[in-house]
Amino acid sequence: MTYYFQRSSRVTLVLWAFLASCTILLTLSWITALVPGLVKSPNLPGVPIKNYIDQSQSFALCAVVLAWPILELIKSGRIYPAILLLSLSMAFLADLSYVVLARTALVYIPVMLLLFGIFYLPRSIFYGAIAFAVFLAAAAWLTSSNLRDRASSIMIEYSKLQTSTEITSTAQRLEYWRKSLSFFREAPILGHGTGSIQMLFDRAAQGQTGLAAETVSNPHNQTLNVAVQWGLIGCLILYALWIGNLSLFRGPGFYPWLGFIVVVQNMVSSLFNSHLFDFVPGWIYVIGVSLAAGTVMRQERETERTSQRLVNEIGAPKK
Repeated sequence: MTYYFQRSSRVTLVLWAFLASCTILLTLSWITALVPGLVKSPNLPGVPIKNYIDQSQSFALCAVVLAWPILELIKSGRIYPAILLLSLSMAFLADLSYVVLARTALVYIPVMLLLFGIFYLPRSIFYGAIAFAVFLAAAAWLTSSNLRDRASSIMIEYSKLQTSTEITSTAQRLEYWRKSLSFFREAPILGHGTGSIQMLFDRAAQGQTGLAAETVSNPHNQTLNVAVQWGLIGCLILYALWIGNLSLFRGPGFYPWLGFIVVVQNMVSSLFNSHLFDFVPGWIYVIGVSLAAGTVMRQERETERTSQRLVNEIGAPKK
């Protein structure tokens, strides 16, 4: 796919199409949240299609990626387009704060915004931007029951681990991780083989009750998902993939920023999910990284050709 985007003239069209589709989804999200009976949906209010995890992933990516063009528009004095994109970015973040939010987003959104500030904002603006972001976060916390509930639910569920038999999402994840680590220790080098996770959990659940009887085919952690199936060798390949992809996006410009932030979002969210193996996040990663890498490679090739042509023209003998 990287090869395709190196030669494609539709890169910008793909990006606009993704932003437009997310904007339409954003509109439907607000409609189903404000008027639940207007759009019949089997999902949560504010989630018209798919699920809230995929929706949060897409909205957060749009909101943060737009930071680069907003900054460039401001630098060039194009204030009105900058205000338009800033309003759209804030609308995505507002939906995450007030409508529906995947708890993993509470981790990767601050990381993504912090990295943007570190790499792209002048130090004279960076600290003021941090203060402003903290102010907005505090305002959202005070005014959004959705945000408070999603954040506090983690601690509430964790506190129930020792005092209650209630099966919660946090308790399930911790149990999945504990068992996955034990499976990894059984076969640390090559793992148990492709598709072995469900079998291993089924075996461990025999004769158990409550949380210990839970079975799953996905331990909700990308590293553990790989480690159980393919051991340390698989983990080395996984991290080589992430690091290798990050190394493609070291230069300035929109496309290095896009590719970099797609990889960062996937790495951070994969602490709590297996997002490389999940359909929507996985395809966002594949298309986002391929599009950005292909465009960066094409731009580098065009720059080299231009430089070589200038060298040839300068070095050519005058007639």
